[in-house]
Parts: sequence; C-alpha cells; structure tokens
Amino acid sequence: MANPNGIGASVRRREDARFLTGRGSYTDDFKRPSMTHAVFVRSPHAHARVAGIDATEALAAPGVVAVLTGADMAADNVGSLPCGWQIHSKDGSPMKEPPHYPLARDRVRYVGDAVAMVIAESRDAARDAAELVMVDYEELPAVASSTAASDASAALVHDDAPGNLCYDWHLGDKAAVDAAFAQAAHVATIDLVNNRLVPNAMEPRSALGEFDAATGEYTLTTTSQNPHVIRLLMGAFVLGIPEHKLRVVAPDVGGGFGSKIFHYGEEASVTWAARKVGRPVKWTADRSESFLTDAHGRDHVSHAELAMDRDGNFLALRVSTLANLGAYLSTFAPSIPTYLYATLLAGQYKTPAIYAEVKAVFTNTAPVDAYRGAGRPEACYLIERLVDVAAGVVGLDKAEIRRRNFIPAAAMPYQTPVALQYDTGDFAKNLDMALPMVDYAGFPARKAAARARGKLRGIGFATYIEACGIAPSNVAGALGARAGLYECAEVRFHPTGSVTVFTGAHSHGQGHETTFAQLVADRFGIPIENVEIVHGDTSRIPFGMGTYGSRSLAVGGSALVKAMDKVERKAKKIAAHMLEAAETDIEVKDGRFTVAGTDKALGIGDIALQAYVPHNFPLDELEPGLDEQAFYDPKNFTYPNGCHVCEVEIDPETGVTQVVAFTAVDDFGRVINPLIVEGQVHGGIVQGIGQALFENCVYDESGQLITGSYMDYCMPRADDVPSFTVAYHEDQPCTHNPLGVKGCGEAGTIGASAAVMNAVMDALSDHGITHLDMPATPEKVWRAIQAATPAMAAE
Repeated sequence: MANPNGIGASVRRREDARFLTGRGSYTDDFKRPSMTHAVFVRSPHAHARVAGIDATEALAAPGVVAVLTGADMAADNVGSLPCGWQIHSKDGSPMKEPPHYPLARDRVRYVGDAVAMVIAESRDAARDAAELVMVDYEELPAVASSTAASDASAALVHDDAPGNLCYDWHLGDKAAVDAAFAQAAHVATIDLVNNRLVPNAMEPRSALGEFDAATGEYTLTTTSQNPHVIRLLMGAFVLGIPEHKLRVVAPDVGGGFGSKIFHYGEEASVTWAARKVGRPVKWTADRSESFLTDAHGRDHVSHAELAMDRDGNFLALRVSTLANLGAYLSTFAPSIPTYLYATLLAGQYKTPAIYAEVKAVFTNTAPVDAYRGAGRPEACYLIERLVDVAAGVVGLDKAEIRRRNFIPAAAMPYQTPVALQYDTGDFAKNLDMALPMVDYAGFPARKAAARARGKLRGIGFATYIEACGIAPSNVAGALGARAGLYECAEVRFHPTGSVTVFTGAHSHGQGHETTFAQLVADRFGIPIENVEIVHGDTSRIPFGMGTYGSRSLAVGGSALVKAMDKVERKAKKIAAHMLEAAETDIEVKDGRFTVAGTDKALGIGDIALQAYVPHNFPLDELEPGLDEQAFYDPKNFTYPNGCHVCEVEIDPETGVTQVVAFTAVDDFGRVINPLIVEGQVHGGIVQGIGQALFENCVYDESGQLITGSYMDYCMPRADDVPSFTVAYHEDQPCTHNPLGVKGCGEAGTIGASAAVMNAVMDALSDHGITHLDMPATPEKVWRAIQAATPAMAAE
C-alpha cells in the first residue's frame, strides 16, 4: 500500500505550525549573555573620498562599547569580500575585480556603503551614537546608470576599471547570425529595459557574531541561503579562520529570493568584532538599510533583432545587452548576465543561430546580483516581447508564431546554439493545454465587451524555459564558477526506526521539512512524522551548497536519494541475515523487506534496531549502525518550462491596469507535493506581476536612491492579483536525476513579467502604442495613451 504522505501527496507543510503561530526561530530572535548591538555608519554620498573619521563623541556616548573602522580591519588583515564567479572578456582577458572591503577604507562608492561600525549595549544606544560619528567626505562625481557609466567622459567608479567596464563578453556564432540576417525576409527589432528591483524579503538581513576565547571558535548566525558557502568565503578569504574553528548557522529564514545567497560585509564585520570586543555582536537591518544595501536585481538595457523567413520561421537572433553590476562585484554577480542569461536566449524555439554580446559595467549604486530567476527572467522577457513584435511584423497570430517555431518534442535531446542541451520538453503541449483553459477563441468577444464598457483588454503569452540546478561542477568550473555545485545529504536511522536527514540544501520558505520527509516516508514506508529534516548548520551537516536556482529537489533531493540507496543496500544485507535468505532474494516494497515468493518480511524499524543492537549481526561483513551519506553532482541542468497566459483590462481614463486572469501551464517533471508546487508558482507569478506593473528601483543622477521605502517603491498587494489557474503535466520527467524532477521555485517569476507586458501591449495596440518599458504604472500608461490619442485623431 502506498504511503499516503509519500510522493505525489498534497501534504500540508509541517513547518507552518511554528511559522503561523510565531514560534519560528529567526536570527534576530537569538539573545546571548552580554550581547552587544551594532549599527553601521553609512555613506550619504554615492561617491566620495573618506578623508577622516572622528569617533570621539560617539565613544563618549552612553552604552557605547567600541567604534570600529576600515582602518581597524586593515590592521587586522581583514580581506576583501570575494567574488564566486569569474568571467573573461571576448579577448580572453579576465574581468575587472576591484576589492570590496566590509568597511570602506579610502572611498565610498554608493549610498549605503558602510564606513564605520558602532557597537553598544543596546540597539538604540548604537543608533544614537552612530549619528555622532563625524566622517569627512570629499564628494566625487558619480554615475548612477549603466548608460551613464558607459559614456567616454564618465567618472570612474574604480580607477583600475577603465570605462567602468567589468567585462565585454560574448556567446554564439556571429558569422552565422550575420549571414542569416543578410538572407532574412523579415526582421523584428526591439529595445527594452529590464527594470531594477529591490528583493524585499519578509525578514530583513541579520547577523550575530560570537567568539569563544577558551576554544578559539567563532559562530556566525545569519540570514543565509547557503551557510557552508558563507563559512568558506568568510573564513578562507576575509577573516582567515580555519573551517573547523568557524560555525555558520542559518536558522529559520524569512524569504530570500536570491538576496540572501551572497556573503555580505555585515556578516564578516560582526564575526570579527565579536573577538575584538570580547562579546557577542548582533546586527539587524531596518527596512531602509535593506533598500540601500541588499543586492538588487535585473537592470539590463538591451537591443535585440530577430531574423525570419517569409513564413515567420526564425533564422537568427542577435542580442546586445548592457548590464549594471553596481559599485562592487557581489558573490555571483558576473554570472547572471552571462551564463544564466545568454545561454537561455534560445528559449523554446529552434532558432538556428544566436549571437549575444554582454557588457557589464560598474556604477555608483548598490551591487546587483541574483534575484528570483536570476538571468532567466531577463532572457524570457527579451525573447517573448520580441516574438510578439515578430508576430506583428509577419502578420501571424501570437500563438501560431510560437507553435510554428517550437522545438518539437521528437527533437529532444536538443542542442541549442548557446551552449545548453535540453534533455526533455513538449512545448507544444503546454500551449495546447493553455489555449482552451484561457478560452483563447472567445477572447475577441471579451475584448469587444470591454471596449463597450470603455476599457482596453489585452491577452499576452510567455512560453518560457529555464535552466536549474547549475551543473555539473566541471562544466561550471570551466565557465568561471569558483566552487563546486553538487549537494550532500545524510540519512541516519535511529534504533527505534525514526530518521534524521541532514541536507546541505537550505529552506527559507520552500517547504523542505515536508517534501524531503515525503521522499523518505515514501521510500521506507514510515510515517512522515517520524522523519526529521536538519539543515542550515555547518556543525551538523557534512557539507552543502545551499538553495538557489530551483536546485533543492533536483540536486539536494537527488543526494538524498543516493544516501537512501546506500541505506537500502545495507538494510537488505541485514534483512537477508535476519530472514536467513540470500541478499538477492530480498525485495523492497512500501518499506517492507520481503523474501521473494514468501510471506517472510521485516519493516525498516526492525532492521534499524538490529543494526544498533547487533546481538545477531554479521559483524565480519557489516559495521553496526544504519547511517549513510552521499554527494550528488548533476550531469546537466534541469529544464522546467511552460506557457503562461495573462489577460488584462486597462482603464484609459486613469491608466490603471487590472490583471483579470492569469493561467500557468508548467512542466516541472515529476511533482513531489502538488500543494507546495502550486504555492511556489503562485508566489512567483506575484513577483513577476510586481515587476511588470509596480516595482521599480530608481536612482537619481547623483546616485541617491529615490525609491528607498515602501512610500516610493510599490509592491503588489492581494487585491492587485486575481486567483490564478495553474496546471502541469508530468510526462516529460528529467532524464538525468533519480527523481525526474526539474524545479519549480522560479518558474512563475520567469514567465509572468513577459506575459503581463505582452497583454498590456496587446491592449494598448488599440491606440497604436507599440512599446512601453516595465513597470507599466498608471502614470506611464496614461501618458502613453494621451500622447497617442491626438495622433489617432489626426489619422
């Protein structure tokens, strides 16, 4: 009998009980004896020379323990925050990699750059004293956008990065693309901006550093998506702490969306300061600090051209992108506009030739790195907006031009012109499922009815594909990754038959404590409540690379399967001995170890007890215990894909866009927990809608952050989105991992923005409007309509 809480069951998240009742354990909840509090003094200027710091008044303030600066760190040989990925330019030269110190030393390079750290008995005391630290700034010219930074006369963010250029990179076959364009019957062109975003996780970043003078051991408790990576980067490159003397703990984490992957200066600062002052040091960002200092996302300016034959078949794609990296290189920043973006420019289409150029520049803004989807939403948005333009150029229906150019399922595995090889996918099926769900045939009638009510109605498609579970390590290394991208798991059966799973993946809302437990319950036929999932603590987990890029099940779950395979093999040996049978005669089904052709059987609990109480145990063949670990290094990326369809109505009198319907058909391979998958898709769609209609991070020309609070940075609310219709199919499982899973965490965000904007442009086509950049705010839409109306009247 199948386990009712096993694979495929919609089990409610076990962790929700503590989250919904306020019993979670987050970094800011931790209190330690004699704990102090840190507040950072941050630059009010986007670019300035630090001529001097006077902390005299601050040190005399009540409750102040210390004021530390970059000079103090330099004296202790504290290093620069490392970058985890290197990119080489077209000419083979390495990217520019200027130092990024936790506390700025000679110059600050963006508003929010930390120059000093005030440590006091309370947070309020530290905050008050921070205002007394006098910093002598000599303001310098700033560049706040990628286009401004690229100007020949622009001020330099770093003296050793001429032209503010980090790298000038390319991918694809330029000659083949040029030749295809020379023969094209039609060319579609688009210029677009992928707007900058602030991540806005529910829980702001926080870090607590401790030092034990008796043992020489450090502990950092932090809001991280990958504690082992933080331990490696901070210990080896910044503070010079041996790994066995450094413990990093990431407890409950309230959302990440990529912004908590990276090693931030505050983590190194509190860890270093804990030894300096001889007491624990805790820092928690307020929301304003989060806006200023959390790594931002997106921020691309692109030009793209699509060559087609007379029938609308795609011949070649040419893309030029300018990417803003901010003031410093965040941990994985160089890889986002290159190997996580340009390699996805094939999309779902059989375009024979593709060539992409990416220039990445430094600006006097917060660093830019991965944000939910990380390069894949940028690629999908560009392709799917361009395909809509192409449909207009050729005169084809927007669904038909996609169907005509899909890579057929029979062509899998399919080698794209931009490095990746898709293993499975039936893209036409996604579209075939979606069209009746959205009543595409009935849309003209709905559009006419809306027009009668004075509204503009539009429908938009986005057929996306993403690459998840970055792999394998040797390929990632060849592309510039400075770490392996495997995962680790340990499965420990206890004598009574309960299980503890140690995973290097990290949950910050994904539901690992439920889905990973389902895998074990399904495999061994035990109650799900008898399975404990442990993550986020480097002192308990063998190793791990954390959670990002929808890798948890595809990579972390596969490591868990490999560990369970080892447990099963050993359990079979024990069962064979206990049942007096040959090991080859032992069959495993629904958690029972049975002698084939007989009713002789044992449960895993009986075997576990025998393993730990080896009174009748083949000690000459087996060691006691039932505890195995495994590492899993994927053979390829996984490729989730789908078709998202959005329908909007626009009020031309106000410019307000309402999303009236959103449908997502996705191929995630095998689905472990449909309820959790649906929740992940819903959340991703909301974030995609947020980028398309509401969110926009804006700096002025001097580098001041204009959208530095929720008063200026608009987030989607519940009444801004409809109920979503979601569906998936499982007939295209991943071919190279043992679970057949592909990943679902980023899909909604990748498809949604393009689907929404295509719907907006379809609605505005009634007024002859052909392009708007995200976000399609009411003011922007209204102004476009007002500008178009006189022209229409003149016609």
